[in-house]
Amino acid sequence: MYYAGAYWGPREESPEECARRTAEFLNLLSPYDPLLATWYKPTRSLKDVRKYPLMPPDLSTLTELFRRGVNRERGGPVFASLGFSFSFGNGGLETDGVHLRMTCGCYSEVNANVCVMSLPSKGPHTERLMSVPVLSGVLRSMALALDPDWAVAGSHEYRKQMNADSTAGAFVGWVTYQSRRRGTVPPLPAPVRIEPVEDKGALIILSPERISARNPEHIEQGHRIGALLAKAGLMRPVMP
Repeated sequence: MYYAGAYWGPREESPEECARRTAEFLNLLSPYDPLLATWYKPTRSLKDVRKYPLMPPDLSTLTELFRRGVNRERGGPVFASLGFSFSFGNGGLETDGVHLRMTCGCYSEVNANVCVMSLPSKGPHTERLMSVPVLSGVLRSMALALDPDWAVAGSHEYRKQMNADSTAGAFVGWVTYQSRRRGTVPPLPAPVRIEPVEDKGALIILSPERISARNPEHIEQGHRIGALLAKAGLMRPVMP
């Protein structure tokens, strides 16, 4: 199963700030694929989800969703350092839809802030979404709106092949984003491509074709590029 995820370290932000970043992210996503242009509020029943659209993004609605997603024990105090979380999707089923899970405003030294997009594993949209232009666009949108330290797009199976514990920030995916805060991406051998993301950082595109955990050449290439990035000091976890 393929996914795209952005991760960043402690950053205290209010629900309003998290909402602003999310609204910008959703707007940036829209041009890359029709399936990424329609989102709905979370509901208890999937049959009701299309009654509550999130597009165009409304800051007051997103702020309230983040505010409701505060971390607390049942009947107990709020854990402010853990930030705010909520999940939503585009109205599809788990297997053929796109779903987003976000944690923002976390300034704990233990948990990272995350934005994880689960991509469909089957259905008519799969082939279209599993492409370099779309996944690069998703990571570019994450980088510009959320300002993460690191982001990756690829499959869970490939991630396992790259790193035993799959620590965020310490492996190479099909497409990987590195913030300038982490250092400068060195020249890398073909067919790897490096694309700047304005003044934020750079995308590293491992291959123009879909990366597979079942292809030994893809695994070898991932480890080889990972070693070069590690030598440049870039392969370190987002959370120490």
